[in-house]
This record gives sequence, structure tokens and C-alpha cells, in this order.
Amino acid sequence: MSLEMDHPVHLQRSLAAAKQRVTAAARIGSKKTKNRQTKGSKAHDAAQTGAAFGGSKLSAVRTLSCHAALGAVAALFVYTCGIGGFVATVVVGFLVTVAFATLDITNPLLRAMSFINTTLGQEAKRKINVDQWITGYNDLHQKDSDYIADGDKAGVEKRNSSYTTLVNAYYELATLFYEIGWGTSFHFATRRKNESFKESIKRHEYFLASKLGQNMAGKRIIDVGCGVGGPYRNIATFTGGDVTGITLNEYQVQRGNRLSAEDGLLSRCRSVQGDFMKLPFEDESFDGAYAIEATCHAPSREGVYSEIYRVLKPGSVLAMYEWCLTPKYDASNSLHRKIKKQIEEGDGLPDMARTTEIDDAVSAVGFEVLESRDVALDSLPGDISWYTPLTPSWNIFTQRFQFTGIGKWLTTKGLRLLELLRLAPAGTCKVQTMLLTGGEGCYRGGELGIFTPMYMCVVRKPLVERNGK
Repeated sequence: MSLEMDHPVHLQRSLAAAKQRVTAAARIGSKKTKNRQTKGSKAHDAAQTGAAFGGSKLSAVRTLSCHAALGAVAALFVYTCGIGGFVATVVVGFLVTVAFATLDITNPLLRAMSFINTTLGQEAKRKINVDQWITGYNDLHQKDSDYIADGDKAGVEKRNSSYTTLVNAYYELATLFYEIGWGTSFHFATRRKNESFKESIKRHEYFLASKLGQNMAGKRIIDVGCGVGGPYRNIATFTGGDVTGITLNEYQVQRGNRLSAEDGLLSRCRSVQGDFMKLPFEDESFDGAYAIEATCHAPSREGVYSEIYRVLKPGSVLAMYEWCLTPKYDASNSLHRKIKKQIEEGDGLPDMARTTEIDDAVSAVGFEVLESRDVALDSLPGDISWYTPLTPSWNIFTQRFQFTGIGKWLTTKGLRLLELLRLAPAGTCKVQTMLLTGGEGCYRGGELGIFTPMYMCVVRKPLVERNGK
């Protein structure tokens, strides 16, 4: 379904204008920008793989070499794990080579090369010890946090008091996994029939951006909890606005600005490092604000909302998607409590709020509520649910395979092998385990209807505040 059919007339006009800007930018854009815009086609994948091997055009020999390398890696994995003897090792290597050659899949090798290169570089350049960081992170969640025995608020006070450590450690460890496996927009979206994953992500962002106003071109917008800037690059292009994203994590700031520069958008969108509980901006300095699955990391919803309220100009709108427990959540249900705990532990959350708490918090700091609802319930016939990408699948060429029993085992063994060969930092396997825990909690919460990552709340700062100013 097209975006024009999903939105009102004013949004159709905004979308048409955005398309014209994108078309104009494409004509004058650099070769790198064009390549990024066309990424996903087989021709581009081949060219990208060729560049990785030092050539601009991938020859048949290099293509075969690429597939053979994947087969060799699979064979080495089988041999190292002691799954079978020499014959089994050779057979696995041959079958993997043939499979990748037949399906013309080259991106897995690029992803593996990128992952290894970035993980090693991240630990060295950032001067962190992954194993120590993940152990410290797990301590914040797993000590004094028995939700089954002590209720669903066990350990929350400690995590709230240490939220900067908790959130910074989480994104220092998880960002690379997110980007490699999900993309640069770290959020969920329901997929329409015949819609690609990337298209659904953009539509979800455009829909929220449309709530900011009819004409945001040239206006200052703040992205609260911006990650590596995937949403703000899309929204800056869609609205024509000037977007500043804020994130607590320094690595995300560096990565976001680098990607914006590569896209030629750094003059229109950028990341700054800071705590959204203490925004480093002047009062009434932004014309609009949005947050996509980010303020759930705050130790106090009223605290972060009051800061957004402060930096917005009177009459400006805040639109956000919040992670929430729905009215179906029952704190006395041990399964519900376990799922809540899995989500918090696997996604760097001090605690989770109910939908009613979000409405109460925005009202308490002075916002006028324009709209609030769970957009996960806006499903159409043929839609693919937001949590489907987290469910197990036996298709080995999708990321969902890792959620099967065999997939989890293979992923664990593979990462331990990389750690053993020092191609990945010690502790990488623990990070993946933590993320899998969060993924399981999210999809189980989605299936039961007790959790939503897209409770949309659209609010406005009054032109005249309650105290008469």
C-alpha cells in the first residue's frame, strides 16, 4: 500500500515535496550516495563485494572465490565443533559453496567481514573491555532482580539510580549487533502486504513525522534518543527540516555523524552527545520533537518529558513511539513478569511503564494530549506483525534462523570460535545471548498482547502555559 493512501491530504503534499527533493538530490549526489540509495540490488551487492577485494567489478573467479570462502568458513566451523569427521567437513563446505553460488548471495561474507573488523576496532579505539562491560551490565539486571519471587519491580531502584551506566553500557555493546542485523533505524514497524522491511521502517518514521506539522521545512527538530541517526536522516529528507539528534553514547554519536556525512546530509542533521534528562539546549529552541522507542530508557518519564517541554517553542508538537505494558499485562502473572524482565534485561531498560502512565506523565509536565493510542493495533489484512522478525524460522538465509534451537546453538558456537581465534572480543557471545533474551521477551509479549513498542503519543506545548506566561 502506498504512503499516499495511508495519510491525509496535507501529508500527500509533504510526501510529494519530499520525493521531489530526493529526486533532485539523486541527480547531483555523489557516486557513493547513489550506491547507498540503490543498495539491495544484485548489481550493487556484486560491486560492493568487488570493492572489498580491491576491484570495482566482480569477476566470475572472484565471485566463486567469495562463495568458496563461505564454504571454507562453514567447514572450519564443523571441524572445530567436532560435529563430524573429515567427510562431513568436506560435504558441508561443498554444500555451502554451492548454495551461495546458486542463490548469488554475497552479502553474508561482507557482513561477516564488517562485523569482525568493527568489533576488533571498537574495543581498541573505544578502549573498552567487552567482557567486563557485559558482566557489569548483567549484574545490574540479574542481581536482586528475581521477578518471579519478588514481583516485577525487583532491582528497579538500583537500575534507575545507575541508568546512565546501564544505558551507555547497553548501547556500547549492542549498537554494532543492531546495525549489522537490523539496519540503522533501531525500531520496529508493522509491514504492509508486499512491503519490504526497509519500506515499512521508513513509513513508520514518516507517519510519526507527519504529526509534527504540515510545513516543517527549515524548522529545527530534535530527535530524542537518536541511535546512529537512521530515523533522522529519513525524517530530515521527508520534512525538509533541520534535525539534531541526542544520544548518551559517544560511539553512536561518532557513527551517526559519519553516516550523515557519507550521505551528504551533515549540514541538515547531526548527532550530539548528551543526557536527555538534562538536555544541553536553550529554552524554546526547537520547533518540533520526536522520540522513537527511546524514552523508555529514562528513569523517570516526567523527567525526560519536562526537558523536552522546556526546549520546545510554545505551540510545538512532540510525537513519540513508546515501549509500554498494555492493559492486558497482569503483574500477578508469573509468565507476564518473566516476559517483562526479559525485555528489560535484553534491551537496557531500568523499568517499563504502562500506557496510562505515559498519558499521565505528559499531562503532568504541561503538554496537551492531541492523540494517544497503540498503533500496533492498526493492522490491515495481510499485514506482517512488528514482532515477526523476532520469531524463529527454519529459513537459514534469514536472520530469524538464529532464534531456532539449532540457530542459537550455531550462533553461540560461531561467536565462541571467533573469540577463540581473537577475531571478536571476549564477551561477544554474552552480548548476543543478552540480545536474544530481549528478542524473545519482545515477541512473546507481542504475541500475548501485553507489550507494545509503538504506543504513539502526540502532544503539544500550549501557546499559553498554565501559569499564564
